[in-house]
Amino acid sequence: CSAVDACESSNGGCSSKAECRRTTPGNRACVCRAGYTGDGIVCIEINPCLVNNGGCDRNAECTQTGPNQAVCNCLKGYSGDGKTCTYISLCSQNNGGCSEFAICNDTELTERTCTCKPNYFGDGFKCRGNIFQELLRNSNTSRFYFHLEALSIRDISGPGPFTLFVPRTDILNSDPRVKDWIAKGVMAQVLRYHMVGCANLLYKDLTAITNITSLHGDLIHISYSQNSLVLNNKAEIILSDDVGTNGVIHVINQILVP
Repeated sequence: CSAVDACESSNGGCSSKAECRRTTPGNRACVCRAGYTGDGIVCIEINPCLVNNGGCDRNAECTQTGPNQAVCNCLKGYSGDGKTCTYISLCSQNNGGCSEFAICNDTELTERTCTCKPNYFGDGFKCRGNIFQELLRNSNTSRFYFHLEALSIRDISGPGPFTLFVPRTDILNSDPRVKDWIAKGVMAQVLRYHMVGCANLLYKDLTAITNITSLHGDLIHISYSQNSLVLNNKAEIILSDDVGTNGVIHVINQILVP
């Protein structure tokens, strides 16, 4: 006589996901393989994500990849290895895409607000200061700013309002008269002739007037023809309505001489 192997045929009646183990002659035990659970006759794949989120962080998604196997991926708005996920502050990188002159506030996941700082205005993504500050930020007007700084002229940093007619940077750089004016000590007078106080005159406002008085004290004549505004029959406004908190800047293509 020979012992009957209960596992010899059809895996001993055990599940295909189980191991049939001989015990005594004619008897066997069915044991589910690693990653499966059951009585051996029926073995079900273990999903580790069903218990404690598979060991993933509470701000992570657990995804089953095989029997009792899973991966953890941090949810949108969080970073980490899935086991540990840290909230990503949108404002922590590049000020959240807000203006450098704005305050970024995290509100919800993947959401933030941008609010211009005091003494600036705008939508938070673009914030503007006073026209003295705005001169420096624009390459077309930055040379005018440096001339003001060199002569400590701060008239337009006050509350205003002011209207500026600024010769474009390349014109101020190339006009040989500028050096002479500086040498003779009259450059401040020339610069103030480009400033108008107590008025915030946009392009459309300028089309309705013929003369305005500069901070230097002399009149600036304004004429409008062929869809262009011309100052003193010479300098044309080529860029207009660059608005700041205390006034407006217009760029012209000639230097005004009092």
